[in-house]
Order: sequence, then structure tokens, then C-alpha cells
Amino acid sequence: MAEREGRKSPGAEGAHGHSHVQGDDRSCRSVARQKSNTRFDPNSLISARGLGISRDGRDLLIDVDLDIREGEIVTLIGPNGAGKTTLVRVLLGLEKPDRGEVHRRNDLRIGYVPQRFDVDSVIPLTVERFLRIGGNEPPERISSILSDVDASYTCEQQLTELSGGELQRVVLARALLRAPNLLVLDEPVQGVDYTGEAELYNLIGRLRDHHGFGVLLVSHDLHIVMAKSDRVICLNRHVCCSGVPDTVAQHPAYVRLFGAQAARALAVYRHHHDHSHDIAGHTHPAHDSAGEDSGAEGGSRA
Repeated sequence: MAEREGRKSPGAEGAHGHSHVQGDDRSCRSVARQKSNTRFDPNSLISARGLGISRDGRDLLIDVDLDIREGEIVTLIGPNGAGKTTLVRVLLGLEKPDRGEVHRRNDLRIGYVPQRFDVDSVIPLTVERFLRIGGNEPPERISSILSDVDASYTCEQQLTELSGGELQRVVLARALLRAPNLLVLDEPVQGVDYTGEAELYNLIGRLRDHHGFGVLLVSHDLHIVMAKSDRVICLNRHVCCSGVPDTVAQHPAYVRLFGAQAARALAVYRHHHDHSHDIAGHTHPAHDSAGEDSGAEGGSRA
């Protein structure tokens, strides 16, 4: 996926025009630079307010508010070093914030799909044994979960024999064994081409529709996101903006590039910021040339 950050997306030229639209998109000036006084959402699976973390004199997160509700797909995007992984660790309770709070619903059950999953080639381990580790799941349960992710045929295969896409589905199946009401995927399409990305997004959408769980999907692609995303949040230490993506299928250029089927699974997110970030990560008003950065073409402006 790293090579895709510098790719200019068709129709993305205006993605970082720093005007504001009414409705779904929010100015980070009002969201991230003022102390949050918004109440926690009691209906959310996870509700975070005013999250802040500093390390060695540098702010990693600044006054971040976030709600994830059951049945909702939230896509979290941002450039490398924006604090996405740190935010996920805080939301999952793996790291404590210096400022702010996270409220988790009492019945919260999380299924987590990591960014990378390395398999030791010297350890013989079939997919079935891998899925039964720590839980001793019955064979019919294993079969059902693998069927859910379209990987039934891998059951007796060695993990080391699986392709990257197959292993990804098996790791997803393991996350589903917990019967989660929140599925967290950390950059699941890294290293996958757009066809594979569309297939995975379609699968995640079907699983959400079937099971009704919430989804938090992390990506460093600043423009192309999952079409079924209910909200897209752009993070660069603070929430820069949030909104709803435009389906790629509406853009003929994307249909020609990806094909009609893949285009239906992908969407364009258009950023609306009132500021820019310099190379040190400091914010500047949008009209301040000192804070200009590489813009939409470089895929790094947030």
C-alpha cells in the first residue's frame, strides 16, 4: 500500500480545498483545538472525549473525540505518524491517555485484526488448529466461521501454505470467533491491490450486515476508502475533519480504472480542512503559505 500514497486519485484535486461544507464535515478548529465538553454517548460501543497523549514533549493525540456505534462502519484515515495506531491502542484499553476518557459499553466484545501477522515457517500448524488455539472450538463452529469469510477450503491447509489474501481471511475468521460486537481492522488492505481491496471491503460489508457489529477500519490511504463507510475521520494528531465518502461508481474515471464491480466497493473521501500541517506537524491557517505542504497529489496533507 505504501506505493499508493503518492498516487494522484482521479477527482481528488479538490479533496484538500480548505473550505467547509455544511452537514457531515466538521472543522478541526472547533473539534480538535478546543477542550471537548461533549457528553459521552451512552449508546456507543466506545465513546471517547478529549483524548490526549504526549511523549518526550511531543503531542501524539490532541483532544480527540470519537464514537463508534453498533452496526456502524467508521473508517479512520491519516498519513503515517498521524497517531492512528496510538488512538486504536487507547480505544482498546492497551494504552492509557494522559488526558481525556474512554467509555466502553459493559457488553463490549472486540475482534481485532492486526496490521501484520507473521507465521513461523518451522511450526506446523493447520488453519483448523490455529483457530482452535485457546478456545477448543468444535469443528462445526470452525467450519461455519471459515465459510463466513469464504475460506472453507483452507481448513486443513498449513498456515505457511496460504497466500497473503487467504491468511488475511483466516485471521479475520479468528477475530470473529469471539462473536464481537466491534470489529477493529488495522490497515487490512496494506500490500493489496485495488481489486483485492474491493473484495475485502465487500466481505467486511457483508459481515457487518449479517452480524450487525460495529467496525473501526484503519487506513493510510487518504482518498480511496470503503464505500459502505458510514463516517470517515481524518486524523493528524487531532481530528482534522470527518464526513461521508462519495461512491466511486459515480465517477466514470474510477469505473474505467477499477472496473464496475470494484468501483461499487470503493469511495472517494473529500477532505475539508481550515488548516494545513508543516513538516514538523504544526498547524497553520489554510491561507498561511508557511504551513503549506504537499497537498492532495502527495497524499500527505491532513
